[in-house]
Amino acid sequence: MGAIIVKADRKSNKILSELARRLGGSVINLEDEQYEEIALGTAMDAVKTGELVDRESIMQKLSGK
Repeated sequence: MGAIIVKADRKSNKILSELARRLGGSVINLEDEQYEEIALGTAMDAVKTGELVDRESIMQKLSGK
């Protein structure tokens, strides 16, 4: 089963929620923080390279060397 996320104003959300329920769908309300976490996770998945980096390289970058 798939899902969609629609971000809209409060009035539009109410109308869209009612329509989804009438069409037999289920509706889950997300707080802004939950929406942002999903968006961040999606962005992270999009740029994931699968490469591993050793700790020393990370520490060098953080120290500015």
